[in-house]
Amino acid sequence: MTEWKLKRFWTEVGIEEGAEGCAVTLDGRPVRTPAKTRLVLPTRAFAEAVAEEWRAQEGEIDPRIMPATRAANAALDKIAHQRDDVIAMLAAYGDSDLLCYRAAEPAGLVARQAEAWDPLLDWGAEAHGARLRVTTGVLPVAQPPEALARLARPLHDMNAFQLAGAHDLIALSGSLVLALAVIGDLLDPASAWALSRIDEDWQAQEWGVDEEAAEVAALKAEAFHAAARHYRLATA
Repeated sequence: MTEWKLKRFWTEVGIEEGAEGCAVTLDGRPVRTPAKTRLVLPTRAFAEAVAEEWRAQEGEIDPRIMPATRAANAALDKIAHQRDDVIAMLAAYGDSDLLCYRAAEPAGLVARQAEAWDPLLDWGAEAHGARLRVTTGVLPVAQPPEALARLARPLHDMNAFQLAGAHDLIALSGSLVLALAVIGDLLDPASAWALSRIDEDWQAQEWGVDEEAAEVAALKAEAFHAAARHYRLATA
């Protein structure tokens, strides 16, 4: 990403509110995405988060510590231009939702999955009218088309910035239902992430912690929490 290879050249980071939203500026000039789109955010809260990342930059710009800016870039440069495809891709997670695929053994893991995941599937049925089927093992189970369509409805109501957050919540957890539970304030991000990691935590408990896998999981957890924050910022 050669667009990022520049050093700080500005003194003041500002926010300009207009009809399209809140634009982040550097010494009065608009910040632009890698595709040269003006960086205009849908809410003041999101703009403040992005502006703070630019204020924190010293020397060479480091996009790794600018998650809100990266999310905004993805919303403007990618999601906004392929909205229907993104929604279809995210909706498809419901057809292979993590919560529907259960272990056959050992009994302790079977019980832990049921205790943790059954209430979420019940919530999906009650809150969204979408009852998903549960199976054992990895062979796919066909989900009712009407249930999948109902789970997808909230995605159609999201703006591009909300979809950017929802994308990571869904993709990182492997569960559309779990992501909707975070978005719907049923679960906080920490609880939701823990629920998505039941299988991995069980394996670590039984066989010990793989340090490399733990490092990867920590990065994913951080990204999951950031995605929840970005969704909230785009909604405030």
